[in-house]
Amino acid sequence: MNRIYLDHNATTPVDPAVLDAMLPFFSADFGNASSIHTFGQQARSAVETAREQITTLLNARPQEIVFTSGGTESDNHAIFGVIANATGNAKHIITSAIEHEAVLNACQFLEKQGATITYLPVSREGLVDPEDVRRALRPETALISIMHANNELGTVQPLQEIGRIAAEADVYFHTDAVQSIAKIPVDVNALQLDLLSLSGHKFYAPKGVGALYIKSGTRLRQLLYGGHHQRGFRPGTENVPGIVGLGKAADLARLALTEDASRISSLRDQLESELLARIPNTFANAANAPRTPNTTNLTFLGIEGEALVISLDLKGLACSTGAACSSGAVEPSHVLTAIGLSSAEARASIRFSLGRQTTPDQIAAALEIISASVAQLRELSPTYQVAKF
Repeated sequence: MNRIYLDHNATTPVDPAVLDAMLPFFSADFGNASSIHTFGQQARSAVETAREQITTLLNARPQEIVFTSGGTESDNHAIFGVIANATGNAKHIITSAIEHEAVLNACQFLEKQGATITYLPVSREGLVDPEDVRRALRPETALISIMHANNELGTVQPLQEIGRIAAEADVYFHTDAVQSIAKIPVDVNALQLDLLSLSGHKFYAPKGVGALYIKSGTRLRQLLYGGHHQRGFRPGTENVPGIVGLGKAADLARLALTEDASRISSLRDQLESELLARIPNTFANAANAPRTPNTTNLTFLGIEGEALVISLDLKGLACSTGAACSSGAVEPSHVLTAIGLSSAEARASIRFSLGRQTTPDQIAAALEIISASVAQLRELSPTYQVAKF
């Protein structure tokens, strides 16, 4: 069976060129990047090359990049680091109702410690209104954290306008860019960002490595204590192979961004439009909003999303009901209910996320597989047969 993978927002395969770049640092070039001998300095040089590759992708400066284990650590460091360093009663955070759990759960923990959090609503299209951000500002606001692209919908937030509001208010601005890196252009200066989180396994680098952009001058408390690695922001021996892979993936993304986006968005649009045409009582979520080019989220009324995911997997097609980190959750997606879907509609929704390896033939096959599975599940569903929408 030739399996079809349409779950790239959960994770991506390591690009062969990324793997090739990493392999020497597992064997011949195994040195500790903090050692002063030749082995160590070879590793150090590779780490600094990767740092340059990431800064080129983001339009940042090398000293503004701290390597981490991934998006969750980067989000946590940005949020906890700002609040821990805030003075007086500046313990207010503005975020949105559709953030990833790495942001939401960090904010909820801080609420228990006495911080105040404003969770902004989003429109039916999954967008934050910048004016809501402005209205939520208080004298004690320390941080605005709004994700760049949503992991379930692909919705791209108006960060440029929000960044302008944050700069005018002299409030730190963080974005979780885990789902936007390598899909759309990301310029930390144009967006007026102070902090940005990214994760390698979302753009063809390995799992377990990511980065946090920290704008020069940003006052951020470190979370870990140990040696003096990475200017003290993140002590611990660097994951040299992972960092090399992250840098190589960033370089490949920079070179292929326009071409990848054009090709993948065309395939995504074909998948979305043909499924809507073929399958009645189906609608696309946030389809009128700016979206990442690879993501579509569809609601198939009258079915259970988990059942459809299993049915599709048995037929060789991988997709998701939403965030991989929430697999097995009993509650419906907080993202989909935030845009106004009922619990039943949210549970009937599926995310398809395409990638660099997705082909037209795979999309053609996916259309047949999905249509057949939905029809089969609806035939077996007593609620669908009664409702007939």
